[in-house]
This record gives sequence, structure tokens and C-alpha cells, in this order.
Amino acid sequence: MGEAADPALAAVQTATAKGRVAPPMSWRTRLSVLAAGYVTDATSRADGTVNRRLLGVLDKGVAASAAPRNGVASRDVTIDPAVPLRARLFYPCAAPTAADAEAEAERPAAVPVVVFFHGGGFAYLSAASPAYDAACRRIARHAGAAVLSVDYRRSPEHRFPAAYDDGFAALRFLDDGGPDVPGPGAPPIDAARCFLAGDSAGGNIAHHVARRYALDPSAFSNLRLAGLIAIQPFFGGEERTPAELRLVGAPIVSVPRTDWMWRAFLPHGADRDHEASSPEGATAGIDAAAAAAAAGFFPPATVVIGGYDPLQDWQRRYCDALRGKGKEVRVLEYPDAIHAFYVFPEFPESRDLMLRIKEIVAGSSK
Repeated sequence: MGEAADPALAAVQTATAKGRVAPPMSWRTRLSVLAAGYVTDATSRADGTVNRRLLGVLDKGVAASAAPRNGVASRDVTIDPAVPLRARLFYPCAAPTAADAEAEAERPAAVPVVVFFHGGGFAYLSAASPAYDAACRRIARHAGAAVLSVDYRRSPEHRFPAAYDDGFAALRFLDDGGPDVPGPGAPPIDAARCFLAGDSAGGNIAHHVARRYALDPSAFSNLRLAGLIAIQPFFGGEERTPAELRLVGAPIVSVPRTDWMWRAFLPHGADRDHEASSPEGATAGIDAAAAAAAAGFFPPATVVIGGYDPLQDWQRRYCDALRGKGKEVRVLEYPDAIHAFYVFPEFPESRDLMLRIKEIVAGSSK
């Protein structure tokens, strides 16, 4: 990883080295968490590039499954062959029965859709990564919704705004009819009940896609955004926050890692006060004064914050920035949660978040 350039960070490292920077974990969970950090450190280069060959070995993707697993089937779809841009679609689907083979079963009611963006600092992981394949399957099962996990282009090969362009293209894809969901028991997708969701960098992408939608909702004929679920979204700035200084050594996230990720994603020459990373810059233009009637189309936001996440101060600033624009914000605080806690099912907070997502998505049917 790149070096930590801020002298204030180095000054507090010794003082905080013995502080508690993570909740108690089983040895299996601790190994999984350490492995996640190792993948990032082992494949990032000092010149700002990623060793994609090694990453492909360390993060070997899993295949989609047309056969339902725990009530959820999946398949890969192409959003835009010219990019190329793909996604993995998860959908609740009962296992076929003998009756289905003899007669066409009545098709179930349409389900909401969650357009999901995985984490990884804009540079790592994919829709096929085992952790995100499993997480999206759990979201689909708990929420009773289709999940379109977008395999957006990654940095540094594709910098800002490529990931945002890909997210917006996914919305247009759904607005134009979206993917076919074949097979008996497979529900159609209701694009009028669409949610944007993502964690870490994916939460940042979800916000910026929602912002684009809000600034030009007339571009969509069928799709309507019902909500935004930002799970520990990745925002930042040039200064070091109290949480970043206090939680040196926390799992998954570190200042050197996030500095490297911003350098790999932002335009050449830009700093972390750029509109992509700054909470204030990211929310510019969605207030009534700037966006007029379109301001009402920014969806209600749910922001998830963990007490052991070094990014938590930036996430709270993001919430404050949204509220300052008159937007509806609900905060879910998990005091004992590390960054990316929800991809580890053994954490009790992970199951609780799945239940909260279920409630949010169910609300769109009322």
C-alpha cells in the first residue's frame, strides 16, 4: 500500500496501538477478516496499479446458480455489450416441482428490485466474489426481492466517473425492460419499486447514481427509486477525522489503504475534497434551490454506521449533508460493528441488518 502521508496519523499510532480497535471475534472470523485485508495489500502496487492476475487467484469468483439455493436462483446478464458491462441477477425462486413440468404454473407477483454495488475501494472484488455472491443471495431471500449486482468497471484502469456511469446504465437497463427472469416460479421485476444499495465504495456509487437520477428523473419512463441503502459508504477528505486517528489498526480499513484507493479512483491531480469523495460535494445540486422540482426525486436514505469503522465520521457528515439539503435520512448505528461486518454472517449485526433491509423493501409495497 501507499505510505500514510499525514504526520498527525503517525503521531497517534503509538498512543492508540494498545487501544481496542475491534470487537471480540472468534478465531475463524478473525482469520476471514485478516484474509480480506491481505488480499488488498498483496495485490496493490506502489505505482497505483493492481496485480489483477494475483487478485484473480486470491479472489476466485463463484458461478451463478440457475438451481435455487436457499430459495434464491441467480444468473449473469449483460447490461451493455459495448462496455462490456455485466451484472449478476439474484431472484427468489422456488425449486421446480413435478406439477411444474406437467403444466405451466401461475406466475408469481412482481417483486421489487435492489440494484446493488459491491465494496472494494472501487478497485477490488466483483459481483462474483464469494462474499458478495452470498450477501446478495441473503438480501434477495430476506427481502423477497430481485437483486441486480452490478459488475461495474474498476479503478485504476477505469477512474471516476466510470463506476457511476455503469450504475446509471443499470438503471436505464431496468427502465427499458431489464432482464428476463425465466423458469417456473420466477417472479417478474417491478422497476417502479427500485432500491439502490451498496457497501463502502458501493455505497458511494449508490449515492452518486441516486444523485444523477434525481437531477434528471424525466429520463425514466418506468423506473422509480423508492430508497437508498448506503452501508458504511466510502466518503473522505483531506483532513484526518477523530475516528480515523482513534481506530488505527482496525480491521479491513486503514488510512494508508483508503488513501491509495482514492488516488487510484479520482481523476489524476484531484485531491480527496473532490465531489466524488467529499460528502458536501457529493450532495451538491440535490437541494430545492439548485434542482427545483427534481429535488423531490432523491430517494429516502438509510445509512448504516459501525462503531469500529474508521470511516464513521465521514458517514455522519454525509448524513448531515443530506439533511442540510432537506432529504430524509435514517441512520442505523451498530456500535460493535467493523467495516463490512454484514458480509460475515456470524456477526449478529449482520442478521439484524438483513431484517432491516427486509423492512425497508417491504415498505415499498404499502
